[in-house]
Amino acid sequence: MAQSNITDKSGIIRLDVADQNALYEAYMPFIRNGGLLVPQSELGDHDYELGDEVFLFLHLLFEDQRLPVAAKICWISPRGSQHPEGVGVQFLAKDGGKTQARLETLLADRLNSRRPSKTL
Repeated sequence: MAQSNITDKSGIIRLDVADQNALYEAYMPFIRNGGLLVPQSELGDHDYELGDEVFLFLHLLFEDQRLPVAAKICWISPRGSQHPEGVGVQFLAKDGGKTQARLETLLADRLNSRRPSKTL
C-alpha cells in the first residue's frame, strides 16, 4: 500500500509585508495559532487545497525581519468572492505560538480596531 507523500501537496510560500497596515489587513487573529491571508499574486501558479501543509517565509519589510513558519491552508478565497483572491494560512502548533505572539506584539495597538481588514 503506497503512502501519500506530504511533499506532493506542500509548498513554500514567500510573503513580503510592506508595513503594519498591510500586516493588519492580512492577519487573522480569529484562527487558532494565528494566520495570514496570502494574496494570489504571491502564490504563482500553485493551486492549494484546504489542509495542504506549506512552509511560509514571512518577510516583514518594515522590520527587516524574516519569520519562517510551518502552516497549513485553512481558507481559500477564489476569484470573484467578496474577499481578495488568495489563501488563508494557519500557523501550525509546532510553531509554539512564536509567530502569533510576534505579530500580535507588532499589532497590539490595532488588534481591537473596528477598521476592516482583507479577511473576515
